[in-house]
Amino acid sequence: MVNHKPTIAIFGGSFDPPHKGHQLIVEKAIENLQIDKLLVVPAYLNPFKTSTLADAHTRLSWCHSLFDPIDGVEVDDYEIEEGKSTVTSQSVKHFNQTYNVKYLIIGSDNLSTLKKWHAFEWLNESVTWVIATRDEHHLDTDELKTWELLPLEAPMSSTQIREEKDLQFIDEKIKASVKHILEGQHHMTIDERIAGIVKILDDKKAEEIEVFNLEDADYIAKRVVIANSLNGKHTLALFDQLKTELKKQGDTFLASDTSDEWAVADLGDILIHIMIPEYRQRYSLETFLSELVENQKKKDIDPA
Repeated sequence: MVNHKPTIAIFGGSFDPPHKGHQLIVEKAIENLQIDKLLVVPAYLNPFKTSTLADAHTRLSWCHSLFDPIDGVEVDDYEIEEGKSTVTSQSVKHFNQTYNVKYLIIGSDNLSTLKKWHAFEWLNESVTWVIATRDEHHLDTDELKTWELLPLEAPMSSTQIREEKDLQFIDEKIKASVKHILEGQHHMTIDERIAGIVKILDDKKAEEIEVFNLEDADYIAKRVVIANSLNGKHTLALFDQLKTELKKQGDTFLASDTSDEWAVADLGDILIHIMIPEYRQRYSLETFLSELVENQKKKDIDPA
């Protein structure tokens, strides 16, 4: 006897915060798709973003509040528990162990970047894309092998809610919680964040602190901070102090690598290197970064 895996659709996203548009997508998907279950999968961090308004477990809790009561819907914490940015292809392969992942639900605003998704070609062969449509987004589906529309035309987005602090599209179940987080929100600019990092390092006796602005250069971060520690013990102490203080202001280390000689913290758009003087001299990291900046300046002057 063959045991058939349940057929599912996956609806992933930051849900930062989840709103009535998300609820409508879930309800329409349950109504229109031939599935046994719909999985709502909140991301720990969207691979195309560097931060979120609410922390991962708050967003997971919001999703449970909104979607658990709906028959045929399950909120899954797989990506949250991964504790890092997780590409969609990895999640699909994970869920395919238990289910038959037939559909991936996306907003039409994702279509412009879909080909940049990790393992897009594999995903395109493996799933049917379900596109929740919005008026203002042109539907360019030329690259998609199989797809279906989920007409929504909902005039709302999480970005708009965060920027305008407009709660009209937030369900009453989570409105107070979302309001509390929005009212405590202060979006610091990258330069304000850099100033805070430099102050922490300076207060804790780091030396020769340098900041490189790589905003226009072809590099993995927009800013790089390099600082000298006094010794190996000081390297780790500086790193721990940074991690503690930056968490208070809403910055999270997406990745890190530490040793007595060299500690690296990755904040997504900012990289921080703390090094003993011998290592800094040996690897000449600032020479490499300075050349990146200079090369970009030359391109700006002579784009040809």
